[in-house]
Amino acid sequence: MASVKLEGIRKIYPGNPEHVAVHGVDLDVADGEFVVLVGPSGCGKSTTLRMIAGLESISAGNLSIDGRMMNDVPPKNRDIAMVFQSYALYPHMSVRENLAFALKLRGSSREEIKTRVSKAAETLAITDYLDRTPKQLSGGQRQRVALGRAIVREPKVFLFDEPLSNLDAQLRVQMRREIARLHKDLAATMIYVTHDQVEAMTLGDRIVVMSKGHVQQIDTPMNLYDRPQNRFVAGFIGSPGMNFVDGALVLGEKGMQFLAEPNAFTVDLPPSLSYRMEGFEGTAVTLGIRPEDVSVFTGEGPALFIGESTIVHPPVTAPARLDLVEELGNEAFVYATVGPHSVTARVAPQPLPDIGEPITMAFDLAKAHFFDKASGERIGKG
Repeated sequence: MASVKLEGIRKIYPGNPEHVAVHGVDLDVADGEFVVLVGPSGCGKSTTLRMIAGLESISAGNLSIDGRMMNDVPPKNRDIAMVFQSYALYPHMSVRENLAFALKLRGSSREEIKTRVSKAAETLAITDYLDRTPKQLSGGQRQRVALGRAIVREPKVFLFDEPLSNLDAQLRVQMRREIARLHKDLAATMIYVTHDQVEAMTLGDRIVVMSKGHVQQIDTPMNLYDRPQNRFVAGFIGSPGMNFVDGALVLGEKGMQFLAEPNAFTVDLPPSLSYRMEGFEGTAVTLGIRPEDVSVFTGEGPALFIGESTIVHPPVTAPARLDLVEELGNEAFVYATVGPHSVTARVAPQPLPDIGEPITMAFDLAKAHFFDKASGERIGKG
């Protein structure tokens, strides 16, 4: 396998004015690493992948694979294999012929082709389908064949461009497991593009979050979730997305407080959060808190607990109006309005009043994040 290095990679489409699709991507993919490019449609992730594959020219910057400069190397000479969103199988060929086609073009011997095809088919559990044509296969089976066509080539780098987008939800989960298993078995270098943050979180060793052609953060899945660098990453990673409330940090009689716009409510920050936000008094900020850190009560909320030697303060509470409940069996998403702000809670199933009735929402602010309102960058210590 091989390492992949992108240094200041840019893609500019000519015109009046010019359109910059990718702004200076810097990325080091280690040998055997699984890296996922994720972001909304139009963020430049597929364009970046296509530049690695050689299907798009590089406007600026350098691309190297295993230490060899690849900017002007034709795609067929890069020793990569790409799996596309469409299966791109030859309809008139059997599965066996589809798997063998690239090897025949390469001039491989008949014995080598037979060995590689059999090995790939066994790895992907499609041995029984080798004599079928693509139209005789299900969507998941066709995707396995597309993967197999990449595997038989034994490339230095595997590239995936939203390969599961055409599958239903159950098949997507199944194929995610297949791709993760393949990565482990092959110890292969893989670069995977998706707009689905669940795919990114479950597959990637590291994730590259992109927006409008810019890299927002490169990190491990849990670091992205726990320590997002900016508001975009915080809102994109996680389902449902993080709750955001604009406001300001002010000093009150009991210490630092968060004043939500427009004077909607004021909450005292717990000591751990106050310490993290020292020096940001008077700053216009955005409070971010994940739905699982929000609880719902039909009464006044949790009470103060006094133990033998400790006092456990309850989460900060605020009155709210219930807007919608999505019951999912093992959990529920509760959508409510606190003042002018919409808030989502991810809670265990529980009895709730009718839509429009008052409830109490409790916020575990010890797990909250603050972002600079103007720049969107995360602020605070730790």
